[in-house]
Amino acid sequence: MTLTPELDPFKLAKQLSAKHLIGGKFVAAGCGEVFEVDNPATGEIIGTAAFGTKEDVDAAVISAKAAQKEWARLPARSRGKLVAECGRVLTNHVEELGRLVALETGKALRTESRVEAGVLADMFTFFGGLGSELKGETIPFNPDMLTVTVREPVGVVACIIPWNVPLLLMAMKAAAALVAGNAVIVKSAEEAPLTVLRVAEIMNTVLPPGLFNMLSGFGPECGAPLVEHPDVKKVSFTGSVETGRIVYRAAAEKLIPVTLELGGKSPMIVCADADMDQAVAGALAGMRFTRQGQSCTASSRLFVHESIHDEFVARVKAKVDAMVMGDPLDEKTDIGTIVSDGQLERVRSYIKIGEETKGATKHVCSSMPTDPKLKKGRFVQPVIFTGMKNSDRLCQEEIFGPVCAVIKWNDYEEVIAQANDSEYGLAASIWTRDIKVAMDATRRLEAGFVQVNQNLVVQPTLSYGGVKTSGIGKEASLESMLEHFTHKKTIIFNMK
Repeated sequence: MTLTPELDPFKLAKQLSAKHLIGGKFVAAGCGEVFEVDNPATGEIIGTAAFGTKEDVDAAVISAKAAQKEWARLPARSRGKLVAECGRVLTNHVEELGRLVALETGKALRTESRVEAGVLADMFTFFGGLGSELKGETIPFNPDMLTVTVREPVGVVACIIPWNVPLLLMAMKAAAALVAGNAVIVKSAEEAPLTVLRVAEIMNTVLPPGLFNMLSGFGPECGAPLVEHPDVKKVSFTGSVETGRIVYRAAAEKLIPVTLELGGKSPMIVCADADMDQAVAGALAGMRFTRQGQSCTASSRLFVHESIHDEFVARVKAKVDAMVMGDPLDEKTDIGTIVSDGQLERVRSYIKIGEETKGATKHVCSSMPTDPKLKKGRFVQPVIFTGMKNSDRLCQEEIFGPVCAVIKWNDYEEVIAQANDSEYGLAASIWTRDIKVAMDATRRLEAGFVQVNQNLVVQPTLSYGGVKTSGIGKEASLESMLEHFTHKKTIIFNMK
């Protein structure tokens, strides 16, 4: 069966309302309840999502467990070809998915959502080509024995994803798990369940029924029973540190492995010799201003050398001022919305904290939209605070919004120490023309994803994951598939 792309996201949202996808079919929530999904740009209700509970989790696990047994019997390359075919089919739906995710998350279509939909398809294509890499080893243990290792799937995998980049994060987890021979149950974020459900529908035109399931719901009613289910053998979670700890404790009770990608407070160090144009562009990309700063890798701690500080800040502000904030579905829009009322209140509270911070200066950027249709939208102007100290709350706590703290520095050893003075360790970058400084910094910065003179987002092949409270494990790479979605079995043949 081939699905025709639906480019009207409002119509598609209605079509997808009130459903899970279990066993290859749309089903209503077992409890019969739904919750509303709105458009963050207007506050209007665009659809509903099925209210998942333990009953739905049980049904999804039964379906996934049965499908996984047959799937694991396929040759790894055959599994890979089917996953790659998912990537090809998803490519035909990039525009549709970009529009729908823009509608339900508020991310601008041109600068964010369409790009994410493209990376979604690319991620499945990439992992689909790795089936032949599920290799074992021959171990020279004893000349009279043949000792080998093989990679085997773990079983049913729970993928719990957030709302900020739901397509990308779902793909990083699910594509790797599927190629490795596992079945997948995705639990979407309650703020963004519809686009992920559409992806599940599309993928089920390629994959065997039951192999890829999608549940919507809230943490206590849906997420918790999924993690705690005895037949779920692996959890891959992206979200807050607080929820990550809950997931980790629940998994520990069952002694099953977890991958956790949690919060961040990423430092960007700009040296006196940095290419100014390149670094300014890097600050814009790194802070994820076009995503309203709603990114765990956002470069929200900006360390700028005192000799270039004033010019650098002025140029960054001018660039953000030129960005258009507005309707996420409008091609002219650079910056969309904050996803929810709760997140909007959180961002505003941190802006107030910044205003009350001793020595801080507030620089408000861009302009609020003037379209009357958007007056109830969750828009907030990006803010840059200068005069900050690394010990200030804005420099230590993850905000998940368009609030950037700038710290002036003049001593290299001190700035490295300050960059590392954080509970987080997800991403970091340094901007310099001095290769020795760059090499030294990349070794000493305490982060799992360190870049020099660039601020790329996650891409297939780049092993991605944090240290410290930013998480456990890697994603988006061959390494992640082998280490986190298979287990190694040792087999010994006595040849005597």
